[in-house]
Parts: sequence; C-alpha cells; structure tokens
Amino acid sequence: MAELAALAAAVSRHGELVVAFSGGADSAFLARVAHDTLGPERVRAVTAVSPSLAAAELEDCRGLAAEWGLRWSTVETDEMERAAYRVNDAERCYHCKSALMDALEPLCGAGAVIALGVNTDDLGDHRPGQRAAGERSAVFPLVEAGFSKADVREWSHRLGLRTWDKPAAACLASRLPYGTEVSVAVLSRVERAEAGLRSLGFRSVRVRHYERTARVEVPVEDLAAILERRSEVVAAVRSAGYEYVTLDLEGLRSGNLNRALGRA
Repeated sequence: MAELAALAAAVSRHGELVVAFSGGADSAFLARVAHDTLGPERVRAVTAVSPSLAAAELEDCRGLAAEWGLRWSTVETDEMERAAYRVNDAERCYHCKSALMDALEPLCGAGAVIALGVNTDDLGDHRPGQRAAGERSAVFPLVEAGFSKADVREWSHRLGLRTWDKPAAACLASRLPYGTEVSVAVLSRVERAEAGLRSLGFRSVRVRHYERTARVEVPVEDLAAILERRSEVVAAVRSAGYEYVTLDLEGLRSGNLNRALGRA
C-alpha cells in the first residue's frame, strides 16, 4: 500500500484540485484517488470538449463521473481557433495544452491547482503539452508519487476501477502526421473510421490519416483477426470517407508519428 499512500500524500499536498479528466486510465485513476482522498468538495474533474475528443470518450467520462460520484463538469476549449495549433507542427500539443489551461484556470478557486494525469513513462516521449502545463503551474501527482503506466493499471485493477485495462485513447489530432492541417472534417473522418472498427470488436485501434489513405493500427496480436475480417474492416473505414485502407504490420504504437521528429 506504500505506493497508493505516496499518491494520496502527493494529492493532499495540493489541497484542492481541478483534475483534467479525459477518461483515460491515468486521468481516471488520478481523479478517483483524489476524490477518495480529499472528498468531492475539494476535487473537481473537468473534461475538455473539442473536435479532437471523440464523442464516445465524452460519454465514457460522463458515465465514470456518475458511477464514482465525482464532481464533474465540461468545458469547451478553443484550440481549433488557433492557427498555431491547426498547422500541426511538432509543437501542436503545446498549443492544445495552452488552450486547456486557459479554459481550466478560471475554474480554480483560491488555492486550487490544476492536476494532469501524467505518469513517469510520459516523461521520456516528445510531450510539449507537459511543458505548456508546467509553465502554467499545473501539477503531476502521479509523477510526484513515482507511478508508471503499469503502476496506474495495476492499482486501478486492485481498486476495481473498470478503466484499468482501457486502451489508450490519445486525442484525434494525434492521428495526423505532422504538417497535415488539423480540421474538423478530418478529425470527424478519423473518429468515424475508428468507431466503425470498434463496432467490429477491435477495442484498441488507431486510424492514421494520410489524405485519401487510412493506415490502420491494432496490437500485433489482433493482426490476424483484422485480416480474417478484411472485407468488414475495409467497408468500415471506407464508409468514413477513405479511398484506400492499409494495415500497419508493426502493430499499434502510441506516438509513433514522432518518428518524423527522430524521437520514436
């Protein structure tokens, strides 16, 4: 229990938290531990709503908040209105997180701080959004307590949280190669394609957007199943507006588009 006690202590050091709540394993775990440690009157879970958040993820946040009794709300972010974000260069996440901080800061009462579900594994990747959050005095309690992604999943399982094995679900803009302009139409196409594949039973999936071509990523252990259902997979992705459907034989790798930066 020492690890969980360390996280509770890290949360308690900040007194009152506004937790950026995407519904993923990390932010859900942080929100639940903070809620259980500090109580709902001192913890507010907030989900940022924008075209880069899939509708299914928003509904899952709503469901989790209801199940766990979280003090939950949503806030709209305006990253799509920022040209520096839409251009989609290597600093896209910086501009997105800046927009998030702009939206969350007005929700902080006296003494409250913004907390993000960053874990120790995230520190080694190209994550300019972490820099943006740090510049605005956001805190990372999971890092403070030394929690890795595996630790988050293990302790979520021990606590009986259904998010313990939830597939990672980065924002939809992460499906676009750097230099491809972010637009609502493109994000919607990616969302529809991924929703179609999930309806076929593939829980963990990415559809990387290359104009008329979709590059489908699933875990290596699911490659055979994808091929066995080739016709259904092609139909699901084409129905979202893609002309060509390809399969990445290396399997799903979170953040693999960072290869273009020499960082993955």
